[in-house]
Amino acid sequence: MSRIRLLPSHLVDQIAAGEVIERPASALKELIENSLDAQATEISINLSQGGLKSISVSDNGYGMIEDELCLAVKRHATSKLPNANLFQIKSFGFRGEALPSIAAVSDFEISSRTEKMEHGWKIHIEHGTIYPTCPVAHAVGTTVTFRDIFNKIPARRKFLKTQRSEAGKCFEVIKQLAMTKPGVAFKVYENDKTILNFPARTDDNIGIRERLSDVMGHIFAKEAVMLDAQSDTFGLSGLMGLPTMNRPTTQYMNIFVNQRPVKDKQLIGAIRAAYADTLPRGRYPFLALFITVAHEDVDVNVHPAKSEVRFSDPSAIRSLIVGSIQSALRNEGIQATSELSQNVFNRLSVGKYRGKSEKPNLASFESINFTERQSILKQRNSDFDRVVPDDMFFNAPPLAKEVEDDNEAKIQKQIELRGALLGAARAQYHKNYIISETQEGIVIIDQHAAHERLVMERMKSDLTSNRIKTQLLLLPEIISLVPEQLEAINNYLETLNQLGLIIESFGNDSVIVRETPALLGEVNAQELVKDIAEELINLSSSTSLEDKISSVLATIACHGSVRSGRILNVAEMNQLLRDMEITPNSGQCNHGRPTYIKISLLEIESLFGRR
Repeated sequence: MSRIRLLPSHLVDQIAAGEVIERPASALKELIENSLDAQATEISINLSQGGLKSISVSDNGYGMIEDELCLAVKRHATSKLPNANLFQIKSFGFRGEALPSIAAVSDFEISSRTEKMEHGWKIHIEHGTIYPTCPVAHAVGTTVTFRDIFNKIPARRKFLKTQRSEAGKCFEVIKQLAMTKPGVAFKVYENDKTILNFPARTDDNIGIRERLSDVMGHIFAKEAVMLDAQSDTFGLSGLMGLPTMNRPTTQYMNIFVNQRPVKDKQLIGAIRAAYADTLPRGRYPFLALFITVAHEDVDVNVHPAKSEVRFSDPSAIRSLIVGSIQSALRNEGIQATSELSQNVFNRLSVGKYRGKSEKPNLASFESINFTERQSILKQRNSDFDRVVPDDMFFNAPPLAKEVEDDNEAKIQKQIELRGALLGAARAQYHKNYIISETQEGIVIIDQHAAHERLVMERMKSDLTSNRIKTQLLLLPEIISLVPEQLEAINNYLETLNQLGLIIESFGNDSVIVRETPALLGEVNAQELVKDIAEELINLSSSTSLEDKISSVLATIACHGSVRSGRILNVAEMNQLLRDMEITPNSGQCNHGRPTYIKISLLEIESLFGRR
């Protein structure tokens, strides 16, 4: 008896299904793509128990006749490759595997009718067993329903997540596909309750922004940066979230290639490189990026679920992504999302405590006798008197005082500054935060974080033009390093020299620093070199040289910035604000943290019950 044999057809179908159908959301994706390929303008989706019990997708597309219905459930039957050319794929589905794969692992049913038919036809398949077609009353279009997915394959069923998790995956699929087709209306129900409702957005000029507002939120759509770039072979469009609107995972990085949703590591890496030093480590941008490329220049057939692609010229697409995103962020200037201000407002709102420990314990204070209470209050007042002049506010007399003492020119200057983006500096708080007044409210600025960005952007500009100025140390400084740090520094001596840090090897365990960037002024060379060494060690070996240079620049700029705890006068504070207003990416520091937060006068009045 031969040891090699053909597998039974039902087992072949189940194995093939495993390549395409991983969970209910995978099947749902295939069904919605079929509806979109059928030119549907309305799609209705109904989930039961998060898709674990059943999923039904109805559309008003062009439908199928009886013969087509029978062919549609056979493996490798498709209507989407008219020229049999895998390099001219213009539809979502094209393998002809989706419907038979779903039918092999569920109780499956299709009802469909074309415009010229008097009635529709239905076909029923129960875990691979096909039943004869029968007539059915049905509107023009197609309805596909599958129930009890993997019920007869316990080994697959047990790996499904909870009802809530599976429903979340389904909603994610629906949202992604809805972004690709703003002109198509989507209605989503779970257990007959409306969950999502995306109306058709047919205006060519604002349709995509409206649909992204529906899916990703109005704050994102309102504040995101518009991207529109072209090269000889590629096109980029979409909306990019500001760097301060970031997330801990890649879930909100929505990337589409020829309207096909993908999760491609190369594209994600290019986008991360484009945002570079504007994002905190371990955080990802919030965006919707649409890539357009000639069909012959991209292979979408490299992954069973079509979630990855391969470009004929990957370096060209990476270059376009990095360059266009960085250019768009620079052109946007200083911006920070209102998400930050809303978070601050929520924390300040009266009566909203996040934990029991934050509630004032009035009962315990009232239980103290009168003498002890007086002593506590006296001490608190004494502490306040001592803190305010020395540690909180500096060099910023009230506006009324300025009006009384200053001449007309200075008064006019203050009024003009209040009209600027970051307003007029009024005070320095805790030796690190600048409070400024605008016409709409107040702005709180982190002076160290802001100056970090200013120094780094100047160094990046100087590096681009090969004119980083250095200052010669009167006494070259010898710095001892542990072997790991020494190796990291020695590997990048040439790069560090280009950044204005002139270092040479010295002995077996040391380096000697001869020059430092002039922009830094007086700097602790030993701390600087050791911090750079640690930064290089922490960066993974797969990180590009460009990323390493950005990280080193960020470390250098941190050492040359205005430090926390330094007292600034009004002129210095205002100069910092004006420099921020004309510096790219100054809405966040080199580590991706916000440099300022705005609070509107309306929000402040709400806190005091005036609104």
